[in-house]
Amino acid sequence: MCKAAGTTLLELLTTVAIVAVLVTAAAPSFRTIQLNARRTAVVNGFLHTLFVARSEAIKRGQTVSVCPSSDGQHCDRRVAWSSGWIAFANRDRDDPPERDSAEELIARSGGWPGGSITSNRGAYSFRPVTQGVVNGTIVFCDARGSAHARAIIISHTGRPRVAQRDAAGKPLRCASG
Repeated sequence: MCKAAGTTLLELLTTVAIVAVLVTAAAPSFRTIQLNARRTAVVNGFLHTLFVARSEAIKRGQTVSVCPSSDGQHCDRRVAWSSGWIAFANRDRDDPPERDSAEELIARSGGWPGGSITSNRGAYSFRPVTQGVVNGTIVFCDARGSAHARAIIISHTGRPRVAQRDAAGKPLRCASG
């Protein structure tokens, strides 16, 4: 007598059902991981720009400014930080900063189309020696709202740090909730 090797239809359907349940349960976790990774990449990109601006100001002995930019070349106060930003050598130290053709572009970013970036300042200017008024807070929010927001807080000396609460220790607030 020969015994058939293989699976029955009932075994196959049971396996497919179990896999479907596991994939359905795991999908929200993958979405959270994906959103966290995107937010972290944007926060780290902005943080990197601030560190570069601060160190370049010291190295060059001149003011370096960071401002929102939609074209990656000029400051644009009419756009949100999430549209992008640039850092440039602000030789004429204009305030608010405006990049002139003779001012070197140091860094640029295309922004964050998947979220919002708000700041209590329109731009940040790092000076080579003096502790100018550099302090501020930049808040990064995605579709999940305030509970998942992150902030970069810049001290009066120009040192940026990442935080989950504002400078006063209060929860971060997003415009969307």
